[in-house]
Amino acid sequence: MKISLRKKFVFSYVFIIIMIFLLLNTYGQLRIYKKMLGESEASLYNEATIIAEEYLSGLKFSSTYFPILRRHFMVLHELTGTQILLAMPDSEIVVDSGNAHSYEGKYLNDYDKTFLSNQTVTETDLNHLLTEKSIAVIYPVTLSMETIAYIVLLKPLDPIKNTALQYTDSVILCFIILAVLLMIVFIYLYIQTAMPINAMTTAAKKYADGQFDYPMANFPGKDQSALAGAIRYMADKMSDMDNYQRKFIANVSHDFRSPLTSIKGYTEALLDGTIPQEMQQKYLDIIIFETERLTKLTTSLLTLNQFETGTTPMDISIFDLNYEIKRCSAAFEQRCTAKQISLELIFDRKELMVRADTSKIELVIQNLLDNAIKFSHHNSVIEIHTTEKNRKIFVSVKDYGIGIPKDSINKVWDRFYKTDNSRGKDKKGTGLGLSITKEIIEAHGENINVISTEGAGTEFIFSLPSAS
Repeated sequence: MKISLRKKFVFSYVFIIIMIFLLLNTYGQLRIYKKMLGESEASLYNEATIIAEEYLSGLKFSSTYFPILRRHFMVLHELTGTQILLAMPDSEIVVDSGNAHSYEGKYLNDYDKTFLSNQTVTETDLNHLLTEKSIAVIYPVTLSMETIAYIVLLKPLDPIKNTALQYTDSVILCFIILAVLLMIVFIYLYIQTAMPINAMTTAAKKYADGQFDYPMANFPGKDQSALAGAIRYMADKMSDMDNYQRKFIANVSHDFRSPLTSIKGYTEALLDGTIPQEMQQKYLDIIIFETERLTKLTTSLLTLNQFETGTTPMDISIFDLNYEIKRCSAAFEQRCTAKQISLELIFDRKELMVRADTSKIELVIQNLLDNAIKFSHHNSVIEIHTTEKNRKIFVSVKDYGIGIPKDSINKVWDRFYKTDNSRGKDKKGTGLGLSITKEIIEAHGENINVISTEGAGTEFIFSLPSAS
């Protein structure tokens, strides 16, 4: 089951809060308690060392000295809160600093035989001898390598536990404040991430439904703004593609409908005898002409589709570009003669070897020449110029015809695009020639550009990789 980002934020926040709270109340409190226990143990051991040096160093114990020790130990007990016991080697307690419960006269071994053999007992009540659990430090007092007494320091554990609990409560209080701040951070992150994502998701669905004018909100974050911009850019591209598809279908329908209408009309007229015998050849020629238009249009569309899908095979070889230009130019001799156009070939070198697909480059030259002748004036000149520079071969096809309007320069590569000057003037054009030309040149990894001045002429320049 998919979980929304908002629920993930809430779950993450609650999980973090609960886990930290449990850790503080268990592991955290235990760590504080053990640390304080270790500090108490070290403090008690230092106290025992001082007591041994100050009060018991080099003394032979007698019952007359015990009252003096008891008074001193009681004062220390009041100051430090530590109960001090003095036990003889046989474990008899002879001095006890406590007032409420005195253990004098009792034998420690009667309650725990191993007690005096330890240095520290972390938690003990000496088998119920003591009234509460305590930490005990046992310090043997020696004279001439012989143990003459034991100093036993007892400190209740409850005050230590209570202090540890107070520390933990203080930490938890700080954590509660931190939890509030953390909640603010999570809310901020939610506003900065989940809300923009929801808004962008809504916008993306609108764009997918074709509502390309749906506004995209502005977001303050750099990443959110970049993502929103990418979605908006995608929507614009989708809108352009949608418009293009509409125009494409309209253009294809128009260019197919016109010849099909002519073919259908003239064929029906031939069949029902409307056209007299002596005129039938003329209209049969028109039918063939329109059929060729349909064939050319279909072939051009298939060629463009192959380039777009990347299924057009490239048969790369090395050939003389100047020779191919001469050969292609010869095919247009009749059309040039009909318009009294002079075709000038200007080659910087006798041979220019290129690495390209011969048949496709021939198509490029044919399309550009066809275009130049179509828009050239009678008694004008078309120049084809080839040159080599920086291991690139540049080809220029220049005419001195009607030119291209400034607002149409960037549109000449679009499918079916025809300037107003050409539409209706030439019925043979499909508006696909320059689109195919651009696709072929770009498939070779090269570029093609157009320079034109309305009323002065047009120049197309493309490059090919040199093979020399």
